[in-house]
Amino acid sequence: MTEEIRKQRAADFRRAKEKIVGTERQRQGIGTLSEKTTHAILKNYYAPDEDMHEIPIENYVADIYTGSEIIEIQTRQFNRMRDKLTAFLPLYPVTIVHPVPREKWLIWIDEESGEFTQKRKSPVRGSAYHAFGELYKIKMFLKDPNLRIKLVLMDLEEYRLLNGWSKDKKKGSTRYDRVPLEIVEEVDIECLQDYMQFIPYELEEPFTVKAFAKAAHIRPQLAQVVINILFYVEVIERVGKEGNAWLYRVAE
Repeated sequence: MTEEIRKQRAADFRRAKEKIVGTERQRQGIGTLSEKTTHAILKNYYAPDEDMHEIPIENYVADIYTGSEIIEIQTRQFNRMRDKLTAFLPLYPVTIVHPVPREKWLIWIDEESGEFTQKRKSPVRGSAYHAFGELYKIKMFLKDPNLRIKLVLMDLEEYRLLNGWSKDKKKGSTRYDRVPLEIVEEVDIECLQDYMQFIPYELEEPFTVKAFAKAAHIRPQLAQVVINILFYVEVIERVGKEGNAWLYRVAE
């Protein structure tokens, strides 16, 4: 991506954010925002023309319909998309846009006083791998040639209510909203071969789930889900076992 394109995309994102949040509303605080701020900003980023928004198709409503393709913004709960995908995929190319927090700053809201805490940076850093838990919920659609995935890594502020069960009321608390700060990277899966980008370059073959987790810098539980999908879309294959663990290699 050239620097000119990067600057243009950053400007387009700022425009979409200001359209939804507004500079004045941003100063007034999160209480003036929608509960689906990220969804609304991304919808306006990928389709500034509101005539393309919320279009009825086959008894469902598409987030964006350009006239030739459908774009769905899905922040979580991919399992809820199954009926839509069953209806949409035979008719049009469908792109699922899924935001993934890379870095986030947590801000807590006292429900009684309405006061906000100072924002604190979360120690958890996200990556494209963290989308695979959601992709697993629509695994049966991943081989459809009309399906495309766009993982949008972004930095954001996350607002949570101080209503959890722990002493400080943070554990088990309710997430109120997320407000994107900037888009860091877009990871596109437009065909099955694009899943190859998730295999770490330094990973030696054959490899186990444990070795994959170490090379990808993710937890073994998440690595198991990633491996499951990579095997399903046939970019890796099983070549034997090492004890009770399967051995894998890139498919020929």
